[in-house]
Amino acid sequence: MSTYTQILYQLVFSTKYQEMILLKENRPKLYQYITGILKNKNCHLYQINGIDNHVHILFHLHPSQSLADLVKDIKLASSKFIKENHLFPNFIGWQNGYGAFTYSIEAKDNLIAYIKNQESHHKIKSFRDEFIELLVEHGIIFDEKFVL
Repeated sequence: MSTYTQILYQLVFSTKYQEMILLKENRPKLYQYITGILKNKNCHLYQINGIDNHVHILFHLHPSQSLADLVKDIKLASSKFIKENHLFPNFIGWQNGYGAFTYSIEAKDNLIAYIKNQESHHKIKSFRDEFIELLVEHGIIFDEKFVL
């Protein structure tokens, strides 16, 4: 018998102190690097995008992977990649923690569109407000003083 799963995650994390330092011209290099990490971990990427201070990744989590280990690997390896390649001169690291939200496969197309449109979306909504909305939408209890 084989193992069959459908674990669709939207992963969201920001730069340390939500610094606006992910320069638009170098984001594709970062996204390509993160895509490679996911591929090496047998995870299927559906969409990756973000703006100056955070990243959204929509992917299927392979059953051989733990979410916490995968996020740790993405953040550590991409930090090293950013610094070694001088992608974002003022980058000091990623924030501690992250948001990871599960969805049914039926939500995939809407999520892809949402993540693709991050720039226009954030012209009217801050990252903090967006993140709090995600927490509320998913019924996650939180203390606002600890939200990013």
